[in-house]
Amino acid sequence: MMSADRDAALEATRALPGIPVDADGPVFREPWEAHAFAMAVTLHARGLFSWPEWAAALAEEISHAQAAGDADCGDTYYRHWLATLERLVAEKGVTNSATLARYREAWDHAADRTPHGKPIELRPEDFAG
Repeated sequence: MMSADRDAALEATRALPGIPVDADGPVFREPWEAHAFAMAVTLHARGLFSWPEWAAALAEEISHAQAAGDADCGDTYYRHWLATLERLVAEKGVTNSATLARYREAWDHAADRTPHGKPIELRPEDFAG
């Protein structure tokens, strides 16, 4: 990890208590969790939102999920992180819900055709359907 990236990740872990960490920094169970984390750190660095704004939106997302029955065992933390990211980019006008849904469906299509253990790559045909 480059120094600037590491510094940004460490800033996020200090600003947002509750991020799973170890002595080396944030801990991720799946690669997509690291990607979601990196997207949020990058968008914060670009000024899209402050960490207090992010923390409030994430807390709201987690609260809604708990009210809907999420047992909050820690295994859904980055699902809430991703949902918060999607909501904030739509609210801030970076994209809209329809575009997010279009990419989510394309990603699902790409994941279905990709052998386990191989990187998932979006292709134009993933958006066809």
